[in-house]
Amino acid sequence: MVIVARFLALAVAIIGAVAMLAGCAGLDTAGSGPAVETPAYRVGDRWVYHVEDRFLVKTVWDETHEIIAIGASGITVRVTQAGPAISNVRTEQWSAPGQVKVGAIYDNETRRFATPLKRYEFPLASGKSWTQWIENANETTGSHGSINYYVRVRGWGKVTTPAGTFDAVDLYVISRLDDEEFWRYATVCTYDVWYAPALRGIVKEQKDATYREKDGALDGGATIRTQSTAVQLISFTPGKS
Repeated sequence: MVIVARFLALAVAIIGAVAMLAGCAGLDTAGSGPAVETPAYRVGDRWVYHVEDRFLVKTVWDETHEIIAIGASGITVRVTQAGPAISNVRTEQWSAPGQVKVGAIYDNETRRFATPLKRYEFPLASGKSWTQWIENANETTGSHGSINYYVRVRGWGKVTTPAGTFDAVDLYVISRLDDEEFWRYATVCTYDVWYAPALRGIVKEQKDATYREKDGALDGGATIRTQSTAVQLISFTPGKS
């Protein structure tokens, strides 16, 4: 009976995930516009964000993303977090614009992907979507696993941040991580991302993540929130051509 219950719980979770993805079509509330073409990054491109994480205790910091090298092997980005209770520096490696070989998908965890993560699959046209199952190694936890990553381009809108008001395209992102345990299901991240072509990057983002406990019930146990983070652009400094 325990095996049957677990099987049914897993089936319900899968059906629910499929329904959630299928329902993404109803989320296209932004306006239409031209497809966003592949950006031409420059060494020195720098985006500075103000970040507020409201999980458990409110935590604030500023986060700087700066392109420090471009070469035959790809693009290198330094990410610096600085605040009263946080201080981190990490490096991302992109094989091409939007294609992440080494980088973070959740919080500040650095992962090495067996094949590049398609953070952005240019051109970004309204209604376009893509999904991946990606093998990865998590340098933070020392674990290995497979992540499911899904993105849908909703459309265009105007976004106001401390850096100004921008024309941006809205990306709806769902990822299922590889952190399932005997007592809980995997973390599911639901992100709302606004990308501004004029700035070659994100101007606003809302990050939410949860997991469900396993308690033997047909529909699983309690839902636990693990992330509730708001990101807004403070400034953008273009690199030298």
